[in-house]
Amino acid sequence: MKAVVIGGGTMGAGIAHLLLANDHQVWLVEADAERAHAGFLAVKASLHKAEAKGKLKPDVDADGLLAKLTVGEPPADAELVVEAVPENVPLKQKVLGDAAAKCPNAILASNTSSLSIADIAAGLPGERVLGMHFFNPVPVQQLVELVHHFGVDPANVAKARTWAEEMGKTVIEVRDAPGFATSRLGVAVGLEAIRMLEEGVASAQDIDTGMKLGYRWPMGPLELTDLVGLDVRLAIAEHLAAQLGPRFEPPQLLRDKVARNELGKKTGQGFFSW
Repeated sequence: MKAVVIGGGTMGAGIAHLLLANDHQVWLVEADAERAHAGFLAVKASLHKAEAKGKLKPDVDADGLLAKLTVGEPPADAELVVEAVPENVPLKQKVLGDAAAKCPNAILASNTSSLSIADIAAGLPGERVLGMHFFNPVPVQQLVELVHHFGVDPANVAKARTWAEEMGKTVIEVRDAPGFATSRLGVAVGLEAIRMLEEGVASAQDIDTGMKLGYRWPMGPLELTDLVGLDVRLAIAEHLAAQLGPRFEPPQLLRDKVARNELGKKTGQGFFSW
């Protein structure tokens, strides 16, 4: 089956890896040649890392899978398009609009973690548009959050569920609401952990240890914020505050760290040093 991934950053490369590892042909679409090459290298590195850890299916090797990856324009008979571009509604509309014209029968999925699917679908063939929210790192995390708005065809939601389940994911379905289910709860806990640190309630390490040992979280909320990116979490919090009110207002400590470019793992410093 043929799938298209738009955006070759961390999430897009992970989604491409997952599709390739499950025997699909994948087209990776980027804004320019430099980004396309970087996306290709990210997918290659991810597949080789999985191969070294024995995480690929038997009788499959990374280079063989990589041969099924095409960098460039998507095919007209693609069945699934997933965009993983930055969290900006007009940008997502543009890339999915282009894909809708080039791939007339494809499901048009957004990997957004918080933006309104109905807003993204406006002006597009909305019956084909839905949210397909993967989690980082995509090849490892088990969950996919399917988000449906009022205009989507239920048959396309069912098809998207089949795609996700055939890739070994567990699917939850939520309606189109600010933050969906996972981002809304995850951001709420993350922001409160930042406020606790800001108020001197406990150290970052102790807050995270408390959640890992007391609530069986695989990682603490501050470490998770570092992994997601403080800038990404700030943008989501600002969006949720505008939609849902002041309980999602970002703490000043989060704003200060983003201003200092302490964005987490990707810059080497966030709430922890990496």
